[in-house]
Amino acid sequence: MSTSDPWPGTATEGRPEPRTSLLVCAVVGAAVMAAVDEIVFHQLLHWHHFYDRSTSGVALMSDGLLHTAELLALVAGLFLFADLRRRRALAPGHAWSGVFLGAGAFQVFDGIVDHKVLRVHQVRYGVDVTPYDWAWNTAGLLLLLLGGVLWVRARGAGARRQS
Repeated sequence: MSTSDPWPGTATEGRPEPRTSLLVCAVVGAAVMAAVDEIVFHQLLHWHHFYDRSTSGVALMSDGLLHTAELLALVAGLFLFADLRRRRALAPGHAWSGVFLGAGAFQVFDGIVDHKVLRVHQVRYGVDVTPYDWAWNTAGLLLLLLGGVLWVRARGAGARRQS
C-alpha cells in the first residue's frame, strides 16, 4: 500500500475477501430479520413488543430502541457492503451465506434467549405459544442450515479456484 492511498485495505482491491463478505452480510441479515420482526409482529400484528414486562409506554420505547439498533446495523452493514463492492472484494457466495446465517442467528437468539431464557416477550399472547415457538425456532434453524450449506459451497468453490 502506498502512502498516498487514502483508504486502508485497498491494497487488496480486486481480490475477494470471503471472511469480510460473510461478516458484513451477516450484520445485514440480522438487521433485516430484526426489521421483519419489528414491522410484522410488533407493528402490523401487535402480537408483542420487544419488552413486554412493564407498562405499554416502556414496551413502545423498547420497540423504538430495537428499531433504532436495527436501522443502525442495516445502514452500517450496507455501507460496508458497498465498500466491498467498490473495492471489488465481495465474495458473493460467502455474502449470501452471511445473510442467511445472520438472519437465522437473530431468529434463534430471539426465540431461545429473549422468549425462553430472559422472557422479555413471547411470540404471541393469549394462545398456546408452543406451535408459535416451534415455528419461530424452526424457521431460524432452517435459515441457519441454508446459510451453512451456502457457506460450505462457497468455501468449496473458493478452494477449487485456488487449485
